[in-house]
Amino acid sequence: MTGVILFGVGSPIVIDFEESLQRAGISVVAGIRNRAGLSHLSEDVRILSPEDLCPELGRLPFLVPLFTPGYRQTAAQEAARYGLQHPFRLVDPSVTAPRRLEVGPGTYINAGCNLGGASSFGAFALVNRGSSIGHHAQIGDFVSIGPGVTIAGNVSIRTGSVIAAGAIILPSLRVGENAVVGAGAVVTRDVPAGCLVIGNPARIARQNIGGYKGLTVS
Repeated sequence: MTGVILFGVGSPIVIDFEESLQRAGISVVAGIRNRAGLSHLSEDVRILSPEDLCPELGRLPFLVPLFTPGYRQTAAQEAARYGLQHPFRLVDPSVTAPRRLEVGPGTYINAGCNLGGASSFGAFALVNRGSSIGHHAQIGDFVSIGPGVTIAGNVSIRTGSVIAAGAIILPSLRVGENAVVGAGAVVTRDVPAGCLVIGNPARIARQNIGGYKGLTVS
């Protein structure tokens, strides 16, 4: 592998992807500007449009550096349409990874995370800095976990959900599809699909939200 393509450069979190790749000894071949706006990549990384992708670049692995699950799913679909077919799995070298670990294609686990044994992550999940994921955790496709989150053992977080910064989820609970757990919330019971929960203990603040920022991931 000669390097990785970053599809989407408009989110500040792209710099964390770049740093993790650098620590892993992997270069960023190019960033793809799929939306108009500023780039948050380092100035020495070349920026291309999706139309610039050629068969040679299409053979490279790619990542989608966006936190919002709905945006990440849309960008991943766009990347495939433009010929990128090899989503990359990136676990920052600083992460304490167990022997039994499943990481789906396109998933990114940021620096300083601690992963329990027999945990699994679906496709295009994102775990931000310093989060702790318990043993036998099941993290679904396009889930986003903010910095400093604590998820206890045997927790299931379903497709498209967001766990915001500093939240705590107690053991053996289930967070349904496209749910949002607010920053600092302490989850003591299952969270229904499509709900926003906040507080300590967490309570339902809104129902039928569609997903984080109103975007449903299917």
